[in-house]
Amino acid sequence: MTQERRLTAEDWAEAALEALGEGGLSAIAVEPLAARLGVTKGSFYWHFANREALVAAALALWEQRSTEAKIASLNAEPDPVARIRLLFSQAIELAGRDSAEINLRAASDNPLVQPLLRRVIQRRLWYTIDLFEQIGFSREEAIRRGAMAFTAYGGQSEITARFPGIMPIDEGGGIGAYVDSVLEVLLSGRPG
Repeated sequence: MTQERRLTAEDWAEAALEALGEGGLSAIAVEPLAARLGVTKGSFYWHFANREALVAAALALWEQRSTEAKIASLNAEPDPVARIRLLFSQAIELAGRDSAEINLRAASDNPLVQPLLRRVIQRRLWYTIDLFEQIGFSREEAIRRGAMAFTAYGGQSEITARFPGIMPIDEGGGIGAYVDSVLEVLLSGRPG
């Protein structure tokens, strides 16, 4: 007789996050997830009161991975100029590829999703602003440049997600050359 592994709440959240990426918010449904995980719905109710609680757990997992873990990884680089270069390179390479984020943006009017996206956007935006301040710009100038950088990334990400292959970055020398050009503009007039 084989013993079935007991699922954790994180196992369910992970499966829900995968479903979100594959089919959007509506794809987070208890019965299909139970079938995917090879368990009964009873396992779900052992960990969650309802679907909304599962969605909230999946959203928290996405936020931690897509924002907090990435920021922690970036912070391992001590030089703020190198860190902002790394941030841009990673963001551009991943633009339009995080299907969970794309589907969350499409569901931005959902009462669970909207506050999450606001929090994530604010966290990412202020992290970017803080980098410009660490580079030496005044707070006011860091806000302007950070907002410009963040909206440039947001626009590029949205275009890449909705129209894959349309951005001619590769024809312009690749991601590295693109990042160099963007940073040349954003870091021009850098103090001392």
